[in-house]
Amino acid sequence: MALRLLLRWLPIAACLLILGCVSPTGRSPVAPIGYTLLTAEQSNDVAIYAMGLVGTPYRYGGNTPEGGFDCSGLIAYVFRRSVGQPTPRTVARMAGFGQPVPVSELRTGDLVLFGASTPSHAGIYVGEGRFVHAPSTGGEVRLDRLDNVYWARQPLRVRRL
Repeated sequence: MALRLLLRWLPIAACLLILGCVSPTGRSPVAPIGYTLLTAEQSNDVAIYAMGLVGTPYRYGGNTPEGGFDCSGLIAYVFRRSVGQPTPRTVARMAGFGQPVPVSELRTGDLVLFGASTPSHAGIYVGEGRFVHAPSTGGEVRLDRLDNVYWARQPLRVRRL
């Protein structure tokens, strides 16, 4: 009986041990499978790191400061470098990543996704109604306001890691 229980739970225990060994410290131990919940300090680290990349050139498919960023490349780079958290590489996949959050509960470090049925653009909320994003060809990573005439008209979703 004890051997059967051990064999039943051993694979689960091994997975938990492996995940614990590869996960950065300071994360919530009750996070759903597929991502880890960020602490308030980590969320602030994400925002500060993102703001440090303002001015980096835009490049479609770009995912480094040297080569430039598109919006999802910027997000992936910031989360990986600031808190060790991998994110999906496309905005469409980011729409199902993390936890959905009402816009009224938006906080620093949350992902903001724009678009009707499938989001087509994303950024990182940095507080006080502002977000960092890589907007378009010929542009550069910049800080914009959610209440800006253009962005205020866009359907908005919020995801929290």
